[in-house]
Amino acid sequence: MSTKYKFLDPESIYFVSFATVHWIDIFTRLEYKEIFCDSIKYCQINKGLIIHAWCLMSNHIHLIFSAKEKGTQSDILRDLKKFTAKKLVESIQKNPAESRKEWILEKLYFAGSQNSNNKYVQLWQQDNHPIEIFSPKVISQKIEYVHNNPIVTGIVSEAHHYLYSSARDYNGIKGLIDVEILDIPSSLVGYVLST
Repeated sequence: MSTKYKFLDPESIYFVSFATVHWIDIFTRLEYKEIFCDSIKYCQINKGLIIHAWCLMSNHIHLIFSAKEKGTQSDILRDLKKFTAKKLVESIQKNPAESRKEWILEKLYFAGSQNSNNKYVQLWQQDNHPIEIFSPKVISQKIEYVHNNPIVTGIVSEAHHYLYSSARDYNGIKGLIDVEILDIPSSLVGYVLST
């Protein structure tokens, strides 16, 4: 079995990305974004999640994170995805303003029926592809990648203008989620902060 995408070092910082099934644009409504942010905050307080960088897009998430307790990264990520899936599906089901309700739920229930790991519904793709961040250069590359997502997709022209990202924190503006800023070598600071 390949160990390329496993949480191998219990003390390391990891970069992960995970997407909704069929790349469905779930996070187009404020209430759905708030569910995800509240879930992150819960995991920070109750599970020992430490967020170093993040970005929530319409159909995927990027996180750079670690854990207070050694070796719990995989468990935290599993619980985060499980809880947000449950809450998001409930919110979609109850939302009278959700014009795509039937279509979204049909896709989620179909994905769940095709996967023996789920009972009924599947919101997240199963792949997380954790990548250990092991050097200052990789740290700066991953932070730039995370923060540039809204620029690349044309949502904003400057990363720190995007509300659902830690780019604000890295530019001295308090963001929506508590972030433990990673030290970036001075030679790379302008490179990351200018994005």
